[in-house]
Amino acid sequence: MKCEDKFREIYKKDPQARSFCPYRICPIGAHVDHQLGKITGLAIDKGIHIAWSPKTNGVVELCSLQFDKRAQWHVSAVPEHKQNDWADYLRGATLELSLRYPLKAGISGVIEGTLPIGGLSSSAAVIISFLHALCTVNRIHLDDLELIGIAKAAENNYVGVSCGKLDQSCEVLSRKGHLLYLDTQNDSYELIPTAATMKPYKIVIFFSGVERSLAGSKFNMRVDECRSAAYALKAYAGIEYGKFYDTSLREVPLEVYERFRDRLPETWRRRADHVFGEFERVEKGAEAWRRGDIEAYGKLSFESGWSSIHNYETGSPELIAIYELMSRTDGIYGGRFSGAGFKGCCMALVHPDYVESAIREVSEGYLKAFPALAGKYCTQVCESADGVKL
Repeated sequence: MKCEDKFREIYKKDPQARSFCPYRICPIGAHVDHQLGKITGLAIDKGIHIAWSPKTNGVVELCSLQFDKRAQWHVSAVPEHKQNDWADYLRGATLELSLRYPLKAGISGVIEGTLPIGGLSSSAAVIISFLHALCTVNRIHLDDLELIGIAKAAENNYVGVSCGKLDQSCEVLSRKGHLLYLDTQNDSYELIPTAATMKPYKIVIFFSGVERSLAGSKFNMRVDECRSAAYALKAYAGIEYGKFYDTSLREVPLEVYERFRDRLPETWRRRADHVFGEFERVEKGAEAWRRGDIEAYGKLSFESGWSSIHNYETGSPELIAIYELMSRTDGIYGGRFSGAGFKGCCMALVHPDYVESAIREVSEGYLKAFPALAGKYCTQVCESADGVKL
């Protein structure tokens, strides 16, 4: 790994260990985890590696192959506020872990992401791989839900991203050859095995060549629009609605949504339309996977992508172009934006016999529309993978 070579270059010794967390995709269930909905997802066989060694003095010293700035802090003296750089995710993780467990040891490490940033939840993956290292040197044993909760809290409380637990859950709970079907309201989940009768598939990632930051995008605004719709629907129905930041559309009965949706402001109505539509698509998608019907599952993924564009109103011109190209390309069962959908990438489930032709057709169409991105656009073929284990 390049991170191990860089570690040797910096510290003139071998790293003691290497931590890894996979990236994830979510073919159906986008933008509903922060509304406590159900999701489906898969971890993939690419992700974040950290080559590291312990530091007994409690200092955390990190560099990344993707960013220039080196970062350093002490486990007992994390800056109170974010520093507005790539390491904020890891400062937040250190702080959240220290609120629950005593920390004495730090690490020196080099971080390597195996795919371009944007859409595969590299932020959650780097937090989880870092927590793996920091827990190891401090002899802390987290269960899956603790790990997911701490990683989510780092993004929510320190970085300021109002994300749900989709990303962290997929990267921890997933298992190779299975679809994760998770209820984010109560953390119950099922790992649905790939049926022997299911047609084969590969996961293809189409990187737009445009990167993004969730904290600086419209991600948080969309979350608040969903909360506003939930607040209004509850008020119309005479349901006690409590605190604004604790409300969600999952708490709104379907019949209340259907009765009062036309009274919502148009923007809030479209957000609710996406979320309630996605609730239904996830249920249908899990059933399709269970019976081995990847074509039906893929169709629902395309429908999810359409709703994200038209109802949730995410998608840069670049990602919309990739989505539209995928939707009319032979051999692609289904796909959509991967992640928030403001920049980043698209994912597709593709029949193995069509992988080369699908990549060629989508790439030619995309680069014809965006020739300036020829040096940045790229593709990657992946497989499903196990989630991280501490």
